[in-house]
Amino acid sequence: MKRLWLVFAQAVTVLLAAYFVVGTLKPEWLQRGGPVPGSTGTISILEAPAPAPQTAPGSLSGAVRKAAPAVVSINTSASHPLANDPWFRFFFGDRSDMQQQQTGLGSGVIVSPDGYVLTNNHVVEGADAIEVVLQDARRTTAQVIGTDPESDLAVLKLTLDKLPVMTLGNSDALQVGDQVLAIGNPFGVGQTVTSGIVSALGRNQLGINTFENFIQTDAAINPGNSGGALTDINGNLMGINTAIYSRSGGSMGIGFAIPVSTAKHVMESIVKNGRVVRGWIGVEPNELTPELAQTFGIQTAQGVIVTGVLNTGPAAAAGMRPGDVITQVDGQPVRTVSELLTRIAALTPGQPAPFTLQRRGDTVQVSVTPAQRPQPQRGQRMPR
Repeated sequence: MKRLWLVFAQAVTVLLAAYFVVGTLKPEWLQRGGPVPGSTGTISILEAPAPAPQTAPGSLSGAVRKAAPAVVSINTSASHPLANDPWFRFFFGDRSDMQQQQTGLGSGVIVSPDGYVLTNNHVVEGADAIEVVLQDARRTTAQVIGTDPESDLAVLKLTLDKLPVMTLGNSDALQVGDQVLAIGNPFGVGQTVTSGIVSALGRNQLGINTFENFIQTDAAINPGNSGGALTDINGNLMGINTAIYSRSGGSMGIGFAIPVSTAKHVMESIVKNGRVVRGWIGVEPNELTPELAQTFGIQTAQGVIVTGVLNTGPAAAAGMRPGDVITQVDGQPVRTVSELLTRIAALTPGQPAPFTLQRRGDTVQVSVTPAQRPQPQRGQRMPR
């Protein structure tokens, strides 16, 4: 019995020593499923499939996945306007600072499978070359189909296949407090998404555009975001980010976007006519203040007062007079000058439209046949 125990003890000792040596010199031999001496080292294993991505409660990643591929970065370049002027070169020579390309950054939104891109006019204004970079890293040059400085919108055209397209939402249904996302290329760092809420609607008299009806948001918008997308939490396009209020050059929580309802009208008109066709009736409107209401003997508190009528304009031909208060245009209520301007601009030139007026104590209906709005000269203030 003692002899058997001794043999057993020696065997265990030898095995432990062998295990120690192998563990020190060839640890991979001891790994489960690892190669054995003489094998090729190839292992056939089965791995569980990665779980499908799930959206965490409250996450907006679904909206980002839907909308972000259709937001592009826009790189522009332009030479100095006098760089190729022969008289300038004769007097001043070939100055190197004039030969340098001026570059700009912005964003845009693909809104059609045909390759149409919405962006801001100030992003592409004066550009000699426009390069568009998609989220999937494809690059291409873009053609300017048309611009509209009065709304600060422009339409570009791409010629790539299989383009991602953003769905247009209903900006008229937005309410203050709704969550929104701003997607663009701020400072050229690459596509960036920020979130916030609708802070206000119908912002105007900001001195940015002729036609102002901005969505205000506190989603961070910075230089380079211009022309990018403002979307709802479903990834639908609600506006084109255009401007910020800032004392530092960066976001201070006050950004402005052009509603998609306006952008759609501008885009369709540019694609169809090469420019935006707007209605015009030839009046000088003002906000209806208590002082003006008393001066003209106005009884109503809602509407826009006409303080001037162009003698040769459509409004004068229809019988509109100074002191009239426009309360409705084509059946739609009017409360502010900006709203009146938008309503008139949306009218089709040559087609009569009903206007409801308050003339002192009476309600008057007139039919005005709008003309086509003249193209304003730079710095010119013209009647509506």
